[in-house]
Amino acid sequence: MRPSVLAFSVMLGASTLLAACGGDTAPNLMNLRTDSAGPDEFSILPAKQLQLPEDLAVLPPPTPNGTNLVDPDPMGDAIVALGGKPRLDGPADNGIVSYASRGGVTPNIRALLAAEDLEFRQRNNGRLLERWFKVTTYFKAYRAQSLDQYAELLRWRAKGVATPSAPPPPAQ
Repeated sequence: MRPSVLAFSVMLGASTLLAACGGDTAPNLMNLRTDSAGPDEFSILPAKQLQLPEDLAVLPPPTPNGTNLVDPDPMGDAIVALGGKPRLDGPADNGIVSYASRGGVTPNIRALLAAEDLEFRQRNNGRLLERWFKVTTYFKAYRAQSLDQYAELLRWRAKGVATPSAPPPPAQ
């Protein structure tokens, strides 16, 4: 056996052994399926700190399955943080809900959407090597449903709509 062939064989064997020792340390956040049976870290919300109100009469009466003043309300907190008014529960919300549902509602919309999304992802599962090597197919699967953000920004600007949170238009 020639020395160059022997050296190549030794290098190939060493690189194969070295590659076999490596672990998968990259996060798999974009995989459509996960092998993990662990908890969903995005569903855990921290509670607010307990506070004693100045007037105890403002405390809501205890009700089964009722809300607590320290229960997390991320939507309401985001609205207040962006300068809006706190969300009200009661008649003000009922008008908004009835207006939004004027065309009818699907009572089990979450389960229906989850089933449709599962079927869509199974149809767009990726090629054989993508499945074997667990390559993310998320962006490719949902490409037809994505929005070209720059074209949409230009469309709204052409109509004269203010887009303060978007980058300024390019200098002419």
